[in-house]
Amino acid sequence: MKAYLILEDGTVYEGRPAGTPGEVISEIVFNTSMTGYQEILTDPSYAGQAVALTYPLIGNYGVCAGDMESGRPFADGLIVREISGTPGSWRAENTLRNFLQKYGITGIAGVDTRHLTKQIRDKGTMNGCITTREYGEEEMPALLERIRAYKVEGVVRKTSSAEIREYPAMPQGTGSPASVRPGSGGAMTGVRQAGAEVSGSGKRVALLDTGTKRNIIRSLQSLGCSVTVYPWNTPAETILAGKPDGIMLSNGPGDPKEEPALIAEVRKLALSGIPLFAICLGHQLTALAMGGDTARLKFGHRGANQPVKDLRTGKVYITSQNHGYAVVNGSLPETVAVPAFVNLNDGTNEGLRYVKQNILTVQFHPEASPGPGDAGELFREFLRMMEEK
Repeated sequence: MKAYLILEDGTVYEGRPAGTPGEVISEIVFNTSMTGYQEILTDPSYAGQAVALTYPLIGNYGVCAGDMESGRPFADGLIVREISGTPGSWRAENTLRNFLQKYGITGIAGVDTRHLTKQIRDKGTMNGCITTREYGEEEMPALLERIRAYKVEGVVRKTSSAEIREYPAMPQGTGSPASVRPGSGGAMTGVRQAGAEVSGSGKRVALLDTGTKRNIIRSLQSLGCSVTVYPWNTPAETILAGKPDGIMLSNGPGDPKEEPALIAEVRKLALSGIPLFAICLGHQLTALAMGGDTARLKFGHRGANQPVKDLRTGKVYITSQNHGYAVVNGSLPETVAVPAFVNLNDGTNEGLRYVKQNILTVQFHPEASPGPGDAGELFREFLRMMEEK
């Protein structure tokens, strides 16, 4: 059986099925990470997108439950040069191919991903179709019309938790931010429904879930914080009524301007006086809530090797990133917020410190997974913000 990747500009790549046979139309993006394919597939920020991995051999260490960043994959599809069927890691519990089939993910192997990446870099992010159906020449115009009409919509609602959930603090010393796994201290095994007693003597953090990764929760737990996760549409008054020591705004998928009501609630949280730390989509939502602007990038930042400079210390972090939008430089006056981090590749904004509020926001992923743990110390800075408050 053959598989095809058809881009909206009419480019066709022929390959082999790498997951569940079928068809999916999605936004096509690329990620330059050499490892971490399972974390990428299960990152809710990829909802509505199919991911092309630039590293030529994918699946060589298999998959395991400990590498899940959510309960299931959210990426629509996977595009690779070669997929391995024989994992060579002691941690492997299954093959990547079986993983894709288990969750109904359509994939394609045998694609010249270097050529595809150059296409996207030159022309910008495009829609595409991964299919195991062979289309005739007379059918292509209608298919291309469907591909071009596709939009990434409603993905925050799709990825957010449906209920309030509470996670107890981990014992101090069981792990460090950006490197904690469920098997090291039971970070994600202590989930309790809202209202249950939460152990731990540390700070209480309210996390607004717009598509959060598990390692954000684990990173907070490893610092002794208990975490209450709220669905994306929770009113700010409900969150503030819990009297948290700090507020966390998570990563997530899609256009940050899609949910005006969410932006209005984020503004209430930002002006509450409670220390606030925001990552990725949360960073963008906070900027919009405080009067800033966001814009779509040509092809986004997706990978585990993005250099980011801390403008306060001059330190350079190598960071994990996954976003297609960025806060517009200068869209917030310096009386409101000052740039905190800058991307050294293209000069885009990577973080803001707010002048009158106790708020730090970053575009990159200090919790990593996958990626380096260089910026994990930012979780400790958030802890200091809560302690000082």
